[in-house]
Amino acid sequence: MARTIPHDHPMYRRIAKELLGELRDGTIPPGERLPGERQLAEHFGVSRVTVRQALEVLRRDGLVETDRRGSHAVLPGTPVAAPATFLAFPVGARAADDPSAVEQATLSWEPPPPEHAEALGLAPHRPTLVHRYESAAADGRGLRVAVTSFSAVALTEVEELARYHSRADTTGSPRLRRAYDWMRRAGLTLHHRDSLTLHDDTRSLRVTRRVHDQYARPLEITDLAMDAQQEELVYAFTLPATEEPHAGRDSARWVHSRAL
Repeated sequence: MARTIPHDHPMYRRIAKELLGELRDGTIPPGERLPGERQLAEHFGVSRVTVRQALEVLRRDGLVETDRRGSHAVLPGTPVAAPATFLAFPVGARAADDPSAVEQATLSWEPPPPEHAEALGLAPHRPTLVHRYESAAADGRGLRVAVTSFSAVALTEVEELARYHSRADTTGSPRLRRAYDWMRRAGLTLHHRDSLTLHDDTRSLRVTRRVHDQYARPLEITDLAMDAQQEELVYAFTLPATEEPHAGRDSARWVHSRAL
């Protein structure tokens, strides 16, 4: 019979503090499902009862949520940036460690723009998860506006994205920098195509990214608009080693900009 630790025992509070630290430093990435109670108990060298009490502390503080898929962190602020070998989401997102950037992101459950619905194979007026991102320098220059719509395939097969359905239209600034990482972890091979259009009359640049999987199923489409007079957008990419021939032919991201 398992020994029950009194609820006022300090052990579970210490474990709650250590778990929170690992969530914040990225040892357990924010937004992803936490390991099970047994794994956490082995990891921290305590009983499952202590782990259960520690999780309850974090739930009461609004830092952990539990649903039928398991427990996951809901920490405020910017999640740990995706590794450099992954595409950054959304296209045009500034580096997570850029201190000069002023950013805002929102999520909604609504019908996407008509051209997005067509690209994703959605029926007209059918709602989906829509992500909006705005970023500018501290002085207001270099505004970037990106709108992303996700497909039914992405929301069905990528549990981290599916979880956001019930949390759309809520307060906060959701950051999905690891969206492409989540897709790959779900077993999807990502193929992306970025189209750039320069409008001479307004000196604005439009980037359209379309992403599909190994079965040619659309996953998401993003439209990015930015002022080409004020910024230069640098596109960097990494080719994976030959021992990973099916891990994606290239991994790329928009990494930085500077005033022209």
